[in-house]
Amino acid sequence: MAMPAPGLDGWTAADLDNMPEDGLRYEVLNGQLVVNAAPKPRHQWLIQHLLLALRDAVPAGWVVLEGVGVLIGDDEPIPDLIVAEGPISWDERGIPVEQVRLAVEVVSKSTTLADRMTKPVVYAAAGIPHYWRFEINSFKGRLPGEELPVLFAHTLGSEQVYEQTHRVAAGDSATLHGPFEITVDPAALLP
Repeated sequence: MAMPAPGLDGWTAADLDNMPEDGLRYEVLNGQLVVNAAPKPRHQWLIQHLLLALRDAVPAGWVVLEGVGVLIGDDEPIPDLIVAEGPISWDERGIPVEQVRLAVEVVSKSTTLADRMTKPVVYAAAGIPHYWRFEINSFKGRLPGEELPVLFAHTLGSEQVYEQTHRVAAGDSATLHGPFEITVDPAALLP
């Protein structure tokens, strides 16, 4: 299948319906097409175990979904995991941003810039109340003796910018209160 061409104003979420099914992950950020390779097993292991922990903690009527797009205007970023509230249209491609309460990214070598810089800005500007980022590889700013993975939890501040509420290294645990109460030890999410 040939790759479709973007419209005059760039790529839109609607263009994703015409992308080839080739095992790659396509998303649209700020009108740009972003293509990522399939994640490594360690990345997916963390996501799967976090999904199970979140699923057991979410309030009734909320859902935890892996690898589903978030509909933000013409953009459709795909967080590694989202928590959404309210009835979900199970046959649509993405979840309206108004329903998303938490976006989670696990940083891979190929997604470092997007997960640390671009996506948090997009998510915050769209009003997603909580953003969590897991670092599973050594990173600049890692504290001495800090074990991986490290969770950085953020809450949307009054200026539509995320404010860090927690930094939790593997072997430590913290009780997060947003978007609901859950106690997390990042060590429990990896083998």
